[in-house]
Amino acid sequence: VADMVRLVGLEGLERRAVTAISGGQRQRVALARTLVAEPRVVLLDEPLGALDANLRERMCDELKTIRERLGVTFLHVTGSESEALLMGDMVAVLADRRVAQIAPADELYARPVSPEVARRLNAYNILSGKLSNGAFRSKANGFPVRGEHLVDGTPIDVAVRFDRFTVRPSGAAGGTEAFVEARFIASEFTGALFLSFFRSNDGQLLQVVTHMSGPEPEMYETGKDYRLAFDPNDAIVYSGEAA
Repeated sequence: VADMVRLVGLEGLERRAVTAISGGQRQRVALARTLVAEPRVVLLDEPLGALDANLRERMCDELKTIRERLGVTFLHVTGSESEALLMGDMVAVLADRRVAQIAPADELYARPVSPEVARRLNAYNILSGKLSNGAFRSKANGFPVRGEHLVDGTPIDVAVRFDRFTVRPSGAAGGTEAFVEARFIASEFTGALFLSFFRSNDGQLLQVVTHMSGPEPEMYETGKDYRLAFDPNDAIVYSGEAA
């Protein structure tokens, strides 16, 4: 028991009542009670949901350290996509009461197998239209895509990550770039990221993410039209039947 108390970082608090310690410390107590029985698999059901953001991040690091030291498998259930990607060696995405995809975290993030998985990652814009002569077509937009495996006229969904877009003036020459015309709505600063929101000409809300580690993000004019450009190779094309 003493070893487990030390492992979860509760030394010196052994005689305190659970009601006299913090939320994060209570989570450690619950974990210690479970681990002292030396289980092979531990189910963690939303273990960090009640914690604030800073404490949640620290607890993620501590849980990973404990898992590696003991060689125990954690089945970590969470509604947070960032927490799942941070904690999981393998990540399973549930949709409509089934496992929609299970894969290593980096593979899942880079290649979601369906639009519903991409939506749950909260990192992709999903555009819906049809394949026409090797291009995506919607009411207001069109651009080339790689859809060699699909029949012309097939309904398709195209997923492009938020951080793969470059915002250009409306009507700017695009060269080999694909693009969507959209109107700027608003922006949000979150610390590490700068979020910009646009409405496409066919009414879809689109998000562009700029990492603050790069050049200072440009300020856009509310209500003004812009061209959201991206490399066609960054687009993931799905048959609309898989949506």
